[in-house]
Amino acid sequence: MATTTHTVSNQAPPLLGYDVFGADRALGEAVERHLPPEVLDEARDGLTALGRSAGSAQAASWGTEANANPPRLRTHDRYGHRIDEVDFHPAWHRLLGHAVGAGLTGAWDRPGGHVRRAAGFLVWTQAEAGHGCPLSMTHAAVPALRAEPEVAAEWEPLLTSRVYEEGLRPAGQKAGALLGMGMTEKQGGSDVRTNTTRAEPLSEDGAYLLTGHKWFCSAPMSDGFLVLAQAPDGLTCFLLPRVLPDGSRNPFAIQRLKDKLGNRSNASAEVEFDGTWARRIGEEGQGVRTIMGMVAATRLDCVTGSAALMRQAVAQAVHHTTHRSAFGGPLVDKPLMRNVLADLAVESEAATVLAMRLAAAYDDGGESEAASLRIAVPAAKYWVTKRCTPLVGEALECLGGNGYVEESGMPRLLREAPLNSIWEGSGNVQALDVLRVLRREPLALNAFLQEVGRARGADHRLDAAIRDMLTELADLAGIEARARRVVERIALVLQGSLLVRWAPPEVADAFCASRLGGDGGAAFGTLPHTLDLASVVARARPVDS
Repeated sequence: MATTTHTVSNQAPPLLGYDVFGADRALGEAVERHLPPEVLDEARDGLTALGRSAGSAQAASWGTEANANPPRLRTHDRYGHRIDEVDFHPAWHRLLGHAVGAGLTGAWDRPGGHVRRAAGFLVWTQAEAGHGCPLSMTHAAVPALRAEPEVAAEWEPLLTSRVYEEGLRPAGQKAGALLGMGMTEKQGGSDVRTNTTRAEPLSEDGAYLLTGHKWFCSAPMSDGFLVLAQAPDGLTCFLLPRVLPDGSRNPFAIQRLKDKLGNRSNASAEVEFDGTWARRIGEEGQGVRTIMGMVAATRLDCVTGSAALMRQAVAQAVHHTTHRSAFGGPLVDKPLMRNVLADLAVESEAATVLAMRLAAAYDDGGESEAASLRIAVPAAKYWVTKRCTPLVGEALECLGGNGYVEESGMPRLLREAPLNSIWEGSGNVQALDVLRVLRREPLALNAFLQEVGRARGADHRLDAAIRDMLTELADLAGIEARARRVVERIALVLQGSLLVRWAPPEVADAFCASRLGGDGGAAFGTLPHTLDLASVVARARPVDS
């Protein structure tokens, strides 16, 4: 007979059964701010439906199952034939199918498309982050493919489709397709100009055979990949299909899957090419220029994905401390815990507001906005992804021991947090890219300064930070060694200017005081105690309680 030894109490209920979009005030306000009025109601309805799905017990179960059952590589079939297939758990396919059905691979040709997609990506990533990789690459491939209009006409409708079809078949026989990317090689990493993969032209115009390897190839069951290889006239971009139009498998030998820290639901592979057929995209020798359109879009998804991880971590921390009592009252009401939560909430909101502003710039399409993005995207990618890991770690600590166990979901968030700072170029690469633009494109700097200048005069700490940033930029001596410092200032000034313009006064005040005015410590939870921290925490609460 079972013996009851105690009654369980003082435990927070699971954060389930809520609308992830509707609970995020900063995100909802950004959607209203940036979308054209004629599409706002439709977009809100779609995001609300997606938010309810993301906050459901079913989506949480899919996320758990997809990560507890990582993909498995099958190199050969039972008869010894090479097949190079990766098996994913059914939960992975359900997550991916739901995301594709919600339009998370299509943004380029609909009004407000990038804002709508970025908001959806931020919402749905909170259910599970790993499957965001093929979503991001598929969406981002469109601008690169447009360098070859005939190829784009064939593939773009498949990539922007709302139909997900798993399995390897000729892309032309499917209602929807996914694309991946392969740039880095064993010997070069981020220095892709040292790639050794060779591309030999065939008699068919634009067709080549590739021989070589890729050290990191994510989502290897995608229908095709954009890759870089050395053609006769230099490094060139190619579209490599997994299955050829006649139904035969393109040589694509998966050597092994990476055993990764996080992102375990998603497969990342080492692959070999041996006479692998590919179609040239853009001109020979212009591979980096061609593929950079894809890289820029995936970098924005790194920002958005990190903002999603931050938001989910903050939501979990605020929810837990609202329901947990200690030392005579709710944890959320304790002054020191309130300071920690408010600091986390400010960081999360700054990331969300910045990600959505960048998405809106993509929708605008104007010359000034495009120029500003060339500084803002790598700067945001550098800073927001760097802030993600310490934020998630601090949020986990708010749950105490409960946050350290797998069932809470916090360890999975923490393992995922460093990924976006590495993917599509680590911190140094982003910082150097910003410097390259500053040196070569004065119009980009002017456009960026116009953007932050819209908030001048609204906060003295922001004004001082802008002046300090300009002083840094005026001194180019030894700037490469100072690149991280410079790019950090750029990102913080941009975030501060956006919050001063659009966030509630208590959020903007906390950000400017701590991030720009120096009235904050190196750890979270060191905001000035005189601020309205209770309002900041209340704004971040995911559900009424």
